[in-house]
Amino acid sequence: MLRYHETGELAKDFHGTLNTTIDYIIKNYGQDTLKKIFDNMGQKVYKSIHTKLLNDDPSELIEHIAYFFNREGADFDLNIKTNEIILTVRQCPAIAALNKMGFPVSPHFCLSTIYLNNAICEGTQWKTETTKTGKGSCIQRFYKEANK
Repeated sequence: MLRYHETGELAKDFHGTLNTTIDYIIKNYGQDTLKKIFDNMGQKVYKSIHTKLLNDDPSELIEHIAYFFNREGADFDLNIKTNEIILTVRQCPAIAALNKMGFPVSPHFCLSTIYLNNAICEGTQWKTETTKTGKGSCIQRFYKEANK
């Protein structure tokens, strides 16, 4: 069961705030600080997903991805196998929202996804990798390490 399951109107302006905040943090505190923030978020805010992955249960991660990408009307596919989850994002809903609002997308914006996914998987049998496939598109792969 998802810890966060928002309903009601979806306000996408938070993508603009995140975009600006990422640049501010990197400019004033450095990329290591940004990573620490998302490490903290992955381990504390998304603690229930992390805990389930520690127990080799990716169900909440899958539910989280499906719920929020569907909620934002994203163009994506989610391919689920026993030891692998592949999220193919053809158009990132956050980047689409930034473009619609006329905000330039931070060159560091995708670090939020990479750092958060890594933090959620840290210390578990599950690992993650994100491959950018274009502007606003990527493949996020979660997979179980064979020898853990």
